[in-house]
Amino acid sequence: MKAVDRRLLRTTGAARRHLAVTVLAGAAAAVLVVAGAAILARVVADVFQRGADLSDVAPLLVALAVIALARGALSWASEVSAGRGAASVMSSLRRQLVEHVLRRRPSGLGGERRGELASVAVQGVDHLETYYAKYLPQVALAAFVPFIVLVWVMPVDLTSGLTLLITLPLIPLFMILIGFTAGARARRRAKALGVLAAHYLDVVRGLPTLRSHARAGAQAETIARVSDRYRAETMGTLRIAFLSALFLELFAMLGTALIAVTIGVRLVEGGMAFEAGLAVLILAPEAYGPLRALGAQYHASADGTAAAERIFEVLDAPATVTSAAPDRGVPVPSPAEAPIELHGIGVSYPDRPQPALTDVGLVLKPGERVALVGPSGSGKTTLTMVLMRLLDPSAGRVSCGGVDLLDVPVEGWRRQVAWLPQRPTILADTVAANLLIAKPDASRAELYDALSAASADELVASLPRGLETTVGDGGRPLSSGERQRMALARAFLRDATFVVLDEPTANLDPETATQVDEALERLTVGVTTVAIVHRPSLARRAERLLTLDGGRIVRDERRLPIGGSAAQAALAAAASR
Repeated sequence: MKAVDRRLLRTTGAARRHLAVTVLAGAAAAVLVVAGAAILARVVADVFQRGADLSDVAPLLVALAVIALARGALSWASEVSAGRGAASVMSSLRRQLVEHVLRRRPSGLGGERRGELASVAVQGVDHLETYYAKYLPQVALAAFVPFIVLVWVMPVDLTSGLTLLITLPLIPLFMILIGFTAGARARRRAKALGVLAAHYLDVVRGLPTLRSHARAGAQAETIARVSDRYRAETMGTLRIAFLSALFLELFAMLGTALIAVTIGVRLVEGGMAFEAGLAVLILAPEAYGPLRALGAQYHASADGTAAAERIFEVLDAPATVTSAAPDRGVPVPSPAEAPIELHGIGVSYPDRPQPALTDVGLVLKPGERVALVGPSGSGKTTLTMVLMRLLDPSAGRVSCGGVDLLDVPVEGWRRQVAWLPQRPTILADTVAANLLIAKPDASRAELYDALSAASADELVASLPRGLETTVGDGGRPLSSGERQRMALARAFLRDATFVVLDEPTANLDPETATQVDEALERLTVGVTTVAIVHRPSLARRAERLLTLDGGRIVRDERRLPIGGSAAQAALAAAASR
């Protein structure tokens, strides 16, 4: 069994329980196969050789009917159990993937292509249903049926038993040999599908830009080329599957024919009893049948195992954030009551030759507003990721009030943080659902208060269904300014004690930028704030200006005392509204 197979079986306890049911059902079905063949041979021999009446073999016919019903029930139970196991594993894999991405790698996926990962997590994992519901039950049948048939046939007819013993292993041997090629083909096909999905997603997202630069036609050609590659990989996979099926059927047919010929010759010569020969002849196809079906199901399940391998690659990627166990009993410190301190912080990325941050030391006092400036790649975004606990430092430590943030649950720290990026994410859902991300138990009154504080109340009032209007993909599209005001409303709703701003007005027109600036004034009054800025208006309001270059703080300029004129002006502005 491959490592991915073992890992899939370890994914959930439910999967192992369902697999046990599948194995037991396979063993019971194997016994019924032999019993049914023996009884059927007895019935035929009694009627056609010994001249028995139908009433004489009625009990045997009833037994055959019971065996047929029992085999059907076992097959149904096996498939139902395997299907439930498949659903459990599929759900578990997707949950693990989401948790790994959101909780352990919240700063990003590194070099992973999001479209490819989405394709694997949705369509790829769906193929695991075939693996569990059909392939694994067939494995159980292929393991038990030939073995039990051999055990029964050997004492009855040694010649046929030896024929089975020699020919049966040829089928799994051929399956192993062709399985390496089939598995490689399936992985290549899954990768081609992922590349196609990723490229298509990139094109759809960038379609306005492509059209504005008259590059839409070139991307259509690229999609056609990637699609053709996927088609070629799919056809190659199908060719291997058809070739495998041909040889499996050939081996099974030759083995059955060889047994039939030897039995026929001995029956003619009187060297074998009719009943025994008929029973062996009935059992021969039953012995080869599960192995033939196993080969077919293997190819059908290869896409699922290839997708699982890809997901395990992502799950095995090292976490960028570790979370302390919630039972340590260390209270989560508050930035409103204690300073945030960075001690010798260093951050390195695996795909970059130079560290993003080097020996950064910093103290952020409660209520202080700090602006980060510096050239692109100087480490500004990385520094804010460390402060928000979206990224663990490679060296040094971050503390608040003397408490190392690695010793407190990461969720507890993030609940105190509001983050406003350049391009906030808007879910394809209602306005209310988008706001409730910040505070799931917020009341309607709180939602309207947050929208008013963010100058977004008029926007929501203009929507056809207000808070219940669907926005984002498939709904009412939002402009850059509307998206920022929605994100600001989230920040107000969160009532955070630590606010991180990443160029929140970078892509806005002057009028909208002014409205957002005013809302930011209200949001950051008396709150510890770190802002990545290029706009002079935001930098002027900061009480402290940090300049980064090459991953180091090269200048630390105190511009105003904490709570000085900038904060007073903001308070006055807030009071006048």
